[in-house]
Amino acid sequence: MLVFAQITDFHISAPDGRAERMYRTADHLRVAAAHLNQLEPRPAFVLCTGDLVDAGGPAEYAELVPILAGLEMPYYLIPGNHDDRGALRDAFPDHAYLAGHDGFIQYTLEDGPLRLIGLDSQIAGQPRGTLCRTGLDWLAARLAEQPERPTAIFMHHPPFRTGIAKMDDMGLDDPDALAEVLAPHGHIEAIMCGHIHRPIMRRFAGTIAMTGPGTAHQIALDLRPDERLTIIMEPPGCMLHAWSGGADGLVSHVSYTGGAYDQTTVFKDGDWQTDAPTPKPTIPL
Repeated sequence: MLVFAQITDFHISAPDGRAERMYRTADHLRVAAAHLNQLEPRPAFVLCTGDLVDAGGPAEYAELVPILAGLEMPYYLIPGNHDDRGALRDAFPDHAYLAGHDGFIQYTLEDGPLRLIGLDSQIAGQPRGTLCRTGLDWLAARLAEQPERPTAIFMHHPPFRTGIAKMDDMGLDDPDALAEVLAPHGHIEAIMCGHIHRPIMRRFAGTIAMTGPGTAHQIALDLRPDERLTIIMEPPGCMLHAWSGGADGLVSHVSYTGGAYDQTTVFKDGDWQTDAPTPKPTIPL
């Protein structure tokens, strides 16, 4: 059995940055790394599905690099809407796969029994995502290379609406174009995404698309059809994916990495507002 992990939406900032001050994102990511290291069986590798830092600056990636170096297994990165492709490549020069294709950071992982394809859904400077014709053609070519081999896709923006209105406004443009590429292929086991900061699953294009929880703050489950967006410190977590092959296929689990603390942050009147004083959580390191 192949077990691998997915962590997402770290939002690492400079020590005086908003994400660190409000949510202690660096501490939570350290806890997530320690959690993965002590699991039995230990994940063979980790997929990091975007929003690795909060504003895309080199100083933020400088904070991220030593935290991810604490992982005792290989890890693979794709950008989210908060990332910067150039700064990401510069920060991880030993990750040759970040060179990507036609300027995009997308690649395949071929070594295991389950083939993995990383897609770049970033629109630079925008919260929404897209898979342009170049990216979709690249994906179609990769899928055609090994049409019988079990394959999973990982990307930042999920290709479905979640019912959380504000996040759906920042979703993936034209998911039908992705569905059209996937439709001829029955060997896609899953599409693993981030962006939403909570675990959600939906059937999509003959497979299962899912999002994972953030390593620190979560988006509150609020299905009212308005523009309210609430960040809540529910327990952070990761996804653990277990591939057994055959009839068992791929099974995905949520694994909680640390505790929560009593704070919600609401986007209203054009800015983030904290509903309660920002306490410093007790995080087991």
